Amino acid sequence: MENAKIAKKLVAVMSECSHVGKNGLNSYHQYKYATAEDVLCKVNEALTKNKLASVVTPALDSVVDVVNLKGNKEHLATISVKIELIDADSGESIVLQGFGSGQDAGDKAIMKAQTAAIKYAYMMSLCIATGDDPEADSKTDEAAVGKATVQKQVLKQKVGQGNQEIKLICDCCGANISEKVMQYSMKNFGRALCMDCQKQTAQAA
Repeated sequence: MENAKIAKKLVAVMSECSHVGKNGLNSYHQYKYATAEDVLCKVNEALTKNKLASVVTPALDSVVDVVNLKGNKEHLATISVKIELIDADSGESIVLQGFGSGQDAGDKAIMKAQTAAIKYAYMMSLCIATGDDPEADSKTDEAAVGKATVQKQVLKQKVGQGNQEIKLICDCCGANISEKVMQYSMKNFGRALCMDCQKQTAQAA
């Protein structure tokens, strides 16, 4: 069987780095996440223990300038990576692939994108868990309840103030947001966030 030896080692690697804790804290949005450092350290330990070399080849897919909701120009980079794992004993190899994007006003957009691409290539290919479960309904239910509560509050305010326009604001930066943006944010993030803060939250996850 082709690549049987490296496959056996990969099973060992997957077993040794099956879970990475959320030790990172996004102080701006107040949530925890698994850092790239924690993921890479655990993967590196498992790879070297099983004598598997890792060679990363990144490719810059695009860099475009975008304007955030505050009117500031930022750079948005998209990176694709190929990670070749080579068995030092048998010479067999296997290739992992990943994609990532990063946005920054300075010169760190490409570095952010590359870090994200490598991190998630390993996490997805090696089935590394961080404690998130997309089938856990608590966040979805909380978001739905929050959305309904906000909508009721808006309706009450409109009725109480003669149907005057009510301004909704971002929980993080205080920027005005539309009801449509608020609904989307409550559904996907459980909080009322502007589009800019939604991007920052998604990128830091």
